[in-house]
Amino acid sequence: MQKEIQRITHPAAINAAFADAFNRRSLDDLLALYEEDACLRADADGATITGRKQIAEALQALLAMPGRMQSRNVFCIERPDIALLRADWTIAEENGAVVASGRSAEIVRRQADGSWRYIIDHAMGAV
Repeated sequence: MQKEIQRITHPAAINAAFADAFNRRSLDDLLALYEEDACLRADADGATITGRKQIAEALQALLAMPGRMQSRNVFCIERPDIALLRADWTIAEENGAVVASGRSAEIVRRQADGSWRYIIDHAMGAV
């Protein structure tokens, strides 16, 4: 029996869901947070990638990092079908050593079923 992917019913919950999926090392759950043709910029200077196939490759590299992720929303500005978010995130090892951190900026869109997914994700977009 296939596990049901978490359905995000409020846009402010998407960054915490991302951190949770990272901490469980679930590529499927991470990808489910993105629209099919979403775009991702994984770092401040890198290229913007589009589509779940390319996003999956970037997320696999992220999942290879040790540690647990924490994500804290700074704001969520919501309109009926779109929202702008900014979050501070950290990946730290058990001893507290920070492996990676950043300030992200995202745009999410309400789907036909009422759930929310990333359409633009910039992991370092608020640096």
